[in-house]
Amino acid sequence: MEIRTINAEKLSKMFLAGAKNLDAKKEWINELNVFPVPDGDTGTNMSMTIMSAAKEVSSLENPSMEQLAKAISSGSLRGARGNSGVILSQLFRGFCKVIKEYDTVDVSILCEACQKAVETAYKAVMKPKEGTILTVAKGAADKALELADETDDLVYFCDEIIKHADYVLSQTPEMLPVLKQAGVVDSGGQGLMQVLKGAYDSLLGKEIDYSIEGATTGSGVVKISAQTEEEIKFGYCTEFIIVLNQTMSDKEELEYKGFLESIGDSIVVVADDEIVKTHVHTNDPGLAIQKALTFGSLSRIKIDNMREEHQEKLIKDAAKVAEQQKAEEAEKPVAPAEPAKEMGFISVSIGEGMNEIFKGLGVDYIIEGGQTMNPSTEDMLTAIENVNAKTIFILPNNKNIVMAANQAASLVEDKQIIVIPTKTIPQGITALVNFIGEHTPEENEDTMLAEIQNVKTGQVTYAVRDTEIDGKTIKQDDYMGIGDKSILAVGTDLKAVTLEMIDEMVDEDSAIVSIYFGSDSSEADAEEISAAIEEKYPDIEVEINDGGQPIYYYVISVE
Repeated sequence: MEIRTINAEKLSKMFLAGAKNLDAKKEWINELNVFPVPDGDTGTNMSMTIMSAAKEVSSLENPSMEQLAKAISSGSLRGARGNSGVILSQLFRGFCKVIKEYDTVDVSILCEACQKAVETAYKAVMKPKEGTILTVAKGAADKALELADETDDLVYFCDEIIKHADYVLSQTPEMLPVLKQAGVVDSGGQGLMQVLKGAYDSLLGKEIDYSIEGATTGSGVVKISAQTEEEIKFGYCTEFIIVLNQTMSDKEELEYKGFLESIGDSIVVVADDEIVKTHVHTNDPGLAIQKALTFGSLSRIKIDNMREEHQEKLIKDAAKVAEQQKAEEAEKPVAPAEPAKEMGFISVSIGEGMNEIFKGLGVDYIIEGGQTMNPSTEDMLTAIENVNAKTIFILPNNKNIVMAANQAASLVEDKQIIVIPTKTIPQGITALVNFIGEHTPEENEDTMLAEIQNVKTGQVTYAVRDTEIDGKTIKQDDYMGIGDKSILAVGTDLKAVTLEMIDEMVDEDSAIVSIYFGSDSSEADAEEISAAIEEKYPDIEVEINDGGQPIYYYVISVE
């Protein structure tokens, strides 16, 4: 079997197959997490990232290569979760920069796309580390470059790339001692391999279910019966997406809606920085399309003649609801827009207690997430949109969320976004405590960056498997006290492990220990730990807070 070119239709199927294969293997990939904690989420993050793009791709009908590239790039960028997801989205972004310029892809173009993918991903990571997904991607790109002048057959080309990338993945434990000690390969690299292998299966023509749950492949149009045909004022349900040349201003959006109202009804316009989703019932779809083209290119165009359809009751009910909503909107007083305040805060948090602490410290918008579910770039963008401030500080409070926050910040142009790279909840709290409203954003940034360096964080959870790491033998269900950089304590007694972890964190400069007990702990248990600390360290002040966080019995900071 020999294949020399791939068109957009074939490539879209390959992408969907890769996405489905990764999604099917996500739990297995989660289990490759170095630390045997119950929230290993690399597979989940990568799966949710690529499935966000897969939904976009699945919704396209007969896409051009440019439309396909846009769907993959934009969908994965906005859906990116966790460091592995962000890196995966950047690999797709670089890959799509190349393929969008062609109608079909051959060995030469695929090789170029691989080089651009790796280049883009490495640039997105401040301190690239070898032995990770980046290394596996680079190995694939290097092999592609080696083979590009040797063959025109994409089947042979892709097969050899996958074999070599698999070899590079097998070598990741030799590059990162922590992987070797845990006896696993890099989970992000393994996730990438599942994408490549799924796509290759599709290239070979293997039978694959390409359906993507949640994809909007249907028009969503309400259908009617012949008896009500004459009642319809506007007969064509018209839907499309505008891929904007530049961000649509509020004034342009209002004018656009006004134009649609002049030619039809049942109008829905949903705009963000890159795209505008449009729905209108009109007798002249061409007018709507011509107007939309003044803002950018169009995709997912659907025009349905409602007079040819059936199901009278649905359209009448929909019209009634639309009229009610319209009447309710008309009755609502239009409040004048409040002026933007100078500075605002977005914080990632988990647990009701933690949420209340952050709100009490002045956070404007809480993003539910953290260790158990990393929020996406899209979640960050939604939060930014909802905070009415000129400058917005984002506190990721998790090392696996910082990249998504930075990616969101890079997409915002109308507000100043400052990401304080807080890696733990206590660091986020410290940053807020040291915020001074009278200072400039830059002064506050400098202060917060300096102060979070003085915070040590420990977290107590349980092990999900046997392993050996940081010189400690760990058995499944053991309690573990995890510090900022390593596992500090292991054992079968929760209180003993917690106190041993604190002992490792406390030094002669320590003044305050803050205990945040989780949903599986009690205040009484926290008070026992507090009493033990005060007895051993009489000069240290101890604070107890109800964090309400899942999975982690205690989150403890030492300052």
